[in-house]
Amino acid sequence: MNSRFLLSVATVAVLSACASQGPMMAPYSQANLPEAVKVPAGNSVAMETVTSGGEITYQCRAKKDMADQFEWVFVGPAAGLKDRKGTMVGKYYGPPATWESMDGSKITGTQMAVAPNGDGNIPNQLVKANPAMGMGAMQGVSYIQRVATMGGTAPKTMCAKTNEGEKQIVKYAADYIFYKAM
Repeated sequence: MNSRFLLSVATVAVLSACASQGPMMAPYSQANLPEAVKVPAGNSVAMETVTSGGEITYQCRAKKDMADQFEWVFVGPAAGLKDRKGTMVGKYYGPPATWESMDGSKITGTQMAVAPNGDGNIPNQLVKANPAMGMGAMQGVSYIQRVATMGGTAPKTMCAKTNEGEKQIVKYAADYIFYKAM
């Protein structure tokens, strides 16, 4: 075989491999986020996820110290987590708020700050991660950001003595960005 033919075959193989990887995505930038929910310097993005089928459960309960007044109270979240290519990589659930990788490693965390993200959307959030349980992708995660939120706020329907204890599930979407110390 001649070298020109081999070079052509090699070029086609390289171009095919690059095309099959899809478009290159820019790494996540927190430049446009409010300062309150920015991850401190010294941490870098380790994993980016998007919710799949995100749901937040609320329950109608009497307000604390006001037995004659009622409100929708956050009970807990449930969502699948997919990477930017659409592959399921984990799940998010609670309480307590837990991010679990498909490899079985998981983390919980402490909310550090929230920032509004528009009417009808749960706020953006910054969480300081606790040490991971289990070996895997969640090991070494220092912070989690919830950004690009859509929906998820408490129901607008009536919450009163007549429906006390009733639960409602509200759909939501968000990106969860995981950071590790550099």
